[in-house]
Amino acid sequence: MPEFLLDVHLSPEDLVAGLVRDVREGLGATPKRLPPKYFYDARGSELFEEITRLPEYYPTRAERAILEQCADDMADASEADTLVELGSGSSQKTRLLLDGLARAGTLRRYIPVDVSPTALEEAMKALSVDYPELALHGMVGDFEHHLGLIPPGGRRMVAFLGGTIGNLTPEDRARFLAEVRSGLGPGDSFLLGTDLVKEPVRLVRAYDDSAGVTAEFNRNVLHVLNHRLGADFDTEAFEHVALWDAEQEWVEMRLRSTRAQRVTITELGLDIGFERDEELRTEISAKFTRDRVEAELADAGLALGEWWTDPAGDFALSLSRPS
Repeated sequence: MPEFLLDVHLSPEDLVAGLVRDVREGLGATPKRLPPKYFYDARGSELFEEITRLPEYYPTRAERAILEQCADDMADASEADTLVELGSGSSQKTRLLLDGLARAGTLRRYIPVDVSPTALEEAMKALSVDYPELALHGMVGDFEHHLGLIPPGGRRMVAFLGGTIGNLTPEDRARFLAEVRSGLGPGDSFLLGTDLVKEPVRLVRAYDDSAGVTAEFNRNVLHVLNHRLGADFDTEAFEHVALWDAEQEWVEMRLRSTRAQRVTITELGLDIGFERDEELRTEISAKFTRDRVEAELADAGLALGEWWTDPAGDFALSLSRPS
């Protein structure tokens, strides 16, 4: 049997409590909003995997191209013997970094962090076969709340890939980066994936594909609320909207009510009204320039060192250290 450690800091009850809190706050706000993390039930995860293969959706391919070309440089620059990955999921892209560290002769340990114990166990079982000498220490936790509980020791490279940081508001990004910095010790480093600012038309297409997969993914959050909280959303009464906010430099995804309607959320005892054309924000995806990344890292006490992009300059991976 494969051997690995798994620390659990987030229970199913914790996840339910977080969902209840976020739905109460978000649907009671003006304008209404929901966090994007609730897209990802089993169906949502399948849809997102399909999105990553769409011709319009470039970020996953661009980031993978950087990792394929520059993983050895990242290993050399970090000198890490431990890779920590926040929001690790299936750990597929991670293998490129693990291979780079292995070729550098430094790889000792991998610490994946995710909210799903099932995903962590499946990923570590597969990795234990392909990397039999690698120490595996998973952690069930939320990167917004449990960074201080990441196992210490070794020379760690903390990786936050996929441009996920763009889902956070500027205030939440500042808080997150400060917490990352507070957890880094001497010799540790931080590898961050950021999608870069580009033509608005191309950005919007990445979140509003011609096949309608992203629209189905967006509406899936309503299916999640129906299933988990006994809500009665008519998902077909909401249309998918994606737009570029030039001032904030982010793409917003919204669900627009096609008619006046009321929604009951049984488990919360809530009755929520939607006007015709009222919109519910389900995601922001901020885009960055190098200057913005460097400034936000600096505000958190991190000094930008290396900067890698794909050949088209669509996406960036940056390595920073405590300043």
